[in-house]
Amino acid sequence: MRFREGIINSKSKTFLTFCFCFIFGVSLFSGMELEKYWQYRLYVVFFIIGFLLILFWKNFFWRFLLFCLLFFILGGFRFLLSVPDWGDYRNISYYNGERAEFVGVISSEPDARSDAARYVMDVSSLLSSKISVRGKVLLKLPLYPEYTHGDVLTVRCVLQSPKNFFDSNFRYDNYLARQGIFSVCVSPQVVSMKSGNYNLFFGFKKKINDRVESLWAEPNSSLVAGLLYGARGGFTPELLDSFSRVGITHIIAISGYNISIIATVLMLGLIGMGLFRRQAFWVSVAGIILFVLFTGASASVVRAGIMGVIVLLAQQLGRLSRIGNVLVFTAALMLLINPYILIWDAGFQLSFLATIGLVYLSPILRSVVLSKAKNLSRKFSDAKILRFAQNDKWLDGVLGQTLVSTFSAIIITLPLILYQFGRLSVVAPLANILVLWLIPFLMLFSFLSVIFSFLFYPLGQIIAWITGVGLNYVIILTQWLGKKSWAATEVKISLWVMLLVYVILFFILAKVYVKKNKNITIG
Repeated sequence: MRFREGIINSKSKTFLTFCFCFIFGVSLFSGMELEKYWQYRLYVVFFIIGFLLILFWKNFFWRFLLFCLLFFILGGFRFLLSVPDWGDYRNISYYNGERAEFVGVISSEPDARSDAARYVMDVSSLLSSKISVRGKVLLKLPLYPEYTHGDVLTVRCVLQSPKNFFDSNFRYDNYLARQGIFSVCVSPQVVSMKSGNYNLFFGFKKKINDRVESLWAEPNSSLVAGLLYGARGGFTPELLDSFSRVGITHIIAISGYNISIIATVLMLGLIGMGLFRRQAFWVSVAGIILFVLFTGASASVVRAGIMGVIVLLAQQLGRLSRIGNVLVFTAALMLLINPYILIWDAGFQLSFLATIGLVYLSPILRSVVLSKAKNLSRKFSDAKILRFAQNDKWLDGVLGQTLVSTFSAIIITLPLILYQFGRLSVVAPLANILVLWLIPFLMLFSFLSVIFSFLFYPLGQIIAWITGVGLNYVIILTQWLGKKSWAATEVKISLWVMLLVYVILFFILAKVYVKKNKNITIG
């Protein structure tokens, strides 16, 4: 009876439970080596559950339990639908291991790096057998000549399945599978090329990239590209390693955390300018949408934008229980679109965890900081410190919220970082304190530099020169800290240790949340 009152009769808890079951189904099947014949087994289980639902419909407990199992099976179904049928000759992955010549169109933004450019092709036909095929292929080509989104290429190469790295738990095959890629081209030769349909988003982004390169010299132009639209192709391996060792790689990646910080700063600035909180919220949401469009609206950026909106929604509503439902539903919806991102996309995992940290851990951390500040002021009997500690506005400013948000994200993502990358950045808290407060301003002035350069180029150059002072500060500081032998240390944890740490961490969060639910506010 208590179970029925606690979950079954609560629509929000029932909804949350079904979403969790779907997510768990995707998670379990993602970690298994599956073939298409599993799909028929799930069909059988699906019909058995349907029959049992009819049989036990009047029993609340069994009906609820069977629906949970049904959503779990649906999660497994969704993952299986994304697994290609290796025996289907109309799928390009069927020809892995063979030399083939095929026609396809470049279907995503080119990934230009220092050594080569990587392209994703949607294959339409196989010339050797003159049949229509489908599927995506990854090409690694020289930087020149350049190809763009929409170009139609005829390519000759040896097709292979993606190979994993033996010295890492990183699954390269599943990393590519999240993009629908199950074949890579070895030693590709472009036989012919025909210009395709012009893509407005990618064409606009290329113009922005060209203007960034004209306004700033390297490595400043690469840092601006990383800040504005997450491009890392121009960075040298040494500088990228320094960002990783220092623990501020997130500033050059479009993530839910990064966008959330920007949106929070924007919202604080708008409120400071005299807008009501609701007005500032909608303007900030519109700002995120424009930012997503500005960066090309790729799948990862759209996901990051959604996470940023959730953080703003949490600050606007101030009710953690409602935000929890939105967060879980968003995760389920994203997995419905692409089930591979749950296990095999570290960016999604870090972004999702950072959002949890910003929504749930930040207010708790803020409360702890205020409590410690008040205790310290009473201990030293300092009236000025006491008045400062009792006035919590110092934590609501740009610097205070940025620091609290940063430490919340660091704490919540650390176990995953140690498992995925095996590196603990000792100087990450210090580096984030010294750098992160400046990032929103660098993004704003970089954006203004680019926009004004299209209207009046000399004005854009002046703003770019001013911005360059801050860019040099970030790069010099990163390189200086990154060269220290003690800046980072190799710490690798196993999957089970990571899961255990998160169980303990989420248990503590839940316990503190229940205890202080009435006292914790967001934003």
